[in-house]
Amino acid sequence: MSDIALSLRKATKLYAGVPAIDGVDFDLRRGEIHALVGENGAGKSTLTKVMAGVVTLTSGTMTVDGAEVAPKTPLEARNLGIAMVFQENSLVPTMTVAQNLFLGQEKFYNRLRGIYIAAQQFLQSLNFDVTPTATVSGLGAAKKQMVEIARAVLHRAKVIIFDEPTASLTPEEKKYFFDLVRDLKKRGVSIVFISHALEEALFLADRITVLRDGKHVVTDDVGRFDRAAIVQAMVGRDLSNTLYGARKSSVRPAGERVLTVQNLKMAPMVKNNSLSVFAGQITGVFGLVGAGRTETFKIVAGVLKRDFFHGGEILLRDQPVRYRVPAPAVKAGIAYVTEDRKVEGFFETSSIARNIYLGLLSKFPRGRMLLSRRETEAVGRTWVERLKVRAISNEGKVVELSGGNQQKVVIAKSLVQEPDLIIFDEPTRGVDVGAIVEIHELINRLADEGKAVVVISSYLPEIMALSDRILVSRQGKVVEEFSALEATEEKIMYAAIH
Repeated sequence: MSDIALSLRKATKLYAGVPAIDGVDFDLRRGEIHALVGENGAGKSTLTKVMAGVVTLTSGTMTVDGAEVAPKTPLEARNLGIAMVFQENSLVPTMTVAQNLFLGQEKFYNRLRGIYIAAQQFLQSLNFDVTPTATVSGLGAAKKQMVEIARAVLHRAKVIIFDEPTASLTPEEKKYFFDLVRDLKKRGVSIVFISHALEEALFLADRITVLRDGKHVVTDDVGRFDRAAIVQAMVGRDLSNTLYGARKSSVRPAGERVLTVQNLKMAPMVKNNSLSVFAGQITGVFGLVGAGRTETFKIVAGVLKRDFFHGGEILLRDQPVRYRVPAPAVKAGIAYVTEDRKVEGFFETSSIARNIYLGLLSKFPRGRMLLSRRETEAVGRTWVERLKVRAISNEGKVVELSGGNQQKVVIAKSLVQEPDLIIFDEPTRGVDVGAIVEIHELINRLADEGKAVVVISSYLPEIMALSDRILVSRQGKVVEEFSALEATEEKIMYAAIH
């Protein structure tokens, strides 16, 4: 039997005549971990979706175990032994964790209790702390990712494709995931691993393939790469000094106190949380999953409600506010850029320009009944150019964009409102190194313009690179504050854990 589990030859996929992948050759060996890296728009997701039966090739061939195949649906791919864990989860939100795990594998007669017991045992075997009876819609991004991973493993696939699997996981959860992937490799499963965290690719992979602008650049053993070499191949230039640069030698001085949170409560996630945010500064918020960071700032933005009794106080420029929905918060100058762009960030079947313009409409006192097509196109064109969104046209659907360009649209939809307080929740999750640099430059520019900026991130180098002051959250409240000049990764992590 051949050593090649799956291969693609001259793989090409065109959208409106424009190639997303162009003549790509790719081989996946049996029992190997193969990292696929490249900028957003390089064709990584398109290539893997071809393997998973989500996208069909315009031209080229695909073989599995030496036989030519052309799966047209994920079910056909799964019958060939190929499973994919998508970057944006594909779970049924109204079903429980256990029901999602066994979806498509149901017997003629199912005892719900039996499914829950089987799911509990399976999740424990993977060291995933997820309740099988929980409804998926109530889970955070990290827990949803665990369910996606568990479902792929449960299907006993010969080839498993992971698209940004660690983006929402804590360091401890990442360790479990890496152990799981190595265990799958020992069983002879072939792994395709897409990640923008290049250190993970270097740490985990046996081989690395780099794509750029839809074309194959290089494939080689991991030992022949380092971070600088991968970045050079990805973008065609050296970004090593601009991504997460040298330690900060100065910080921006605090301006006006824009936001004050006092003894905020929302059981069970937020517990007596207090913090301040100042104009002209970037306030970084770090904490492990479950630390209440996102929930705190969703309350500030009116997305969630604090406890009705003894829920604490929120002051915007020293004036008490209580937003029960986001609209009045938007009108007051607060923008929240969500961590879950697919579910909360955009209307996926609407155009780029329309999504951005709808963000502007929410600023009007009572909205508008009619949309101006000319104004929509003008606003969309302005922000597409300003944030360098890569798209075939402004009328293209957002769902057709790569993850990084979708993120830029979500950011544009908030910035078009001209807010004074901008909250970025995991702003570079699932974003490539080139787009990270652009988003970081934008965040710094906003602070330089005098805006109050909050960056919630689980990635310590990002917090260290961006922040003027750093708040560490643990068990529902801020427990430590550092100036960026005195902070170290060790101090921050110690505060987050102990």
